[in-house]
Amino acid sequence: MSAREALAADGFVRFEGPETLALLGAEAATSFKTFADSWNDLPLDGFMADGGRYRRRRFAAFAVSPDGVARKPHQPHWQSRDYNPLNGGVQRWFEPVTEAIADHPVTRGVIAAGLELFQPLTTDPPPAWHVELHQFRIEARADMAGQPTPEGAHRDGVDWVMVMLVDRRNVDSGVTDIYAPDGASLGSFTLTAPGDMVCVDDHRVLHGVTAIRPLDPSQPAIRDVLVATFRRPDARDGQA
Repeated sequence: MSAREALAADGFVRFEGPETLALLGAEAATSFKTFADSWNDLPLDGFMADGGRYRRRRFAAFAVSPDGVARKPHQPHWQSRDYNPLNGGVQRWFEPVTEAIADHPVTRGVIAAGLELFQPLTTDPPPAWHVELHQFRIEARADMAGQPTPEGAHRDGVDWVMVMLVDRRNVDSGVTDIYAPDGASLGSFTLTAPGDMVCVDDHRVLHGVTAIRPLDPSQPAIRDVLVATFRRPDARDGQA
């Protein structure tokens, strides 16, 4: 069964790291380290309604179509409280993804892979997708758990979601769970190697990740992921 067939059948599909890197292309694979190193320069997420200081991030938005990719002017990230009861309902202005990472072969490879995977599965796809890119670092210490999804199992309020592990150091747990809308478990797995990825149909399934803690309590734990979401554009979105 192809990845597209699996996504259509199950509402989600997983890729092992080597599969993802092969999908992204040789240039992305050889430059993955420079891509991963950029996670060391993520500002603290100042919009955590739980007061948590365990998440760092950057954000960017793009217009994506079969004709090309164009970065949109910097804009806030917004989710309704229906989808994010913890942090939703406000405009969240995060620091932008740097131009170097926005144009990086890994970033462009992920966006292209998402378009190739999702476009044929979408009835009447839009002329251009609104794609949001998030660089996330979740940190944990002996006295502070890190919450990759503090809102719990959720939908993002988009059409499609890609989550790719970039790095994982000294981490205990961080298990990804996929659920049906009625709460039935559809899968449980851990992204452990750089490039491990899951893609989900946000209309059909919920996803969440368990809290992380350090394996060695004397050292911090770090979980770095790239999240790309695809949805039909609407009036709140900036133009390319």
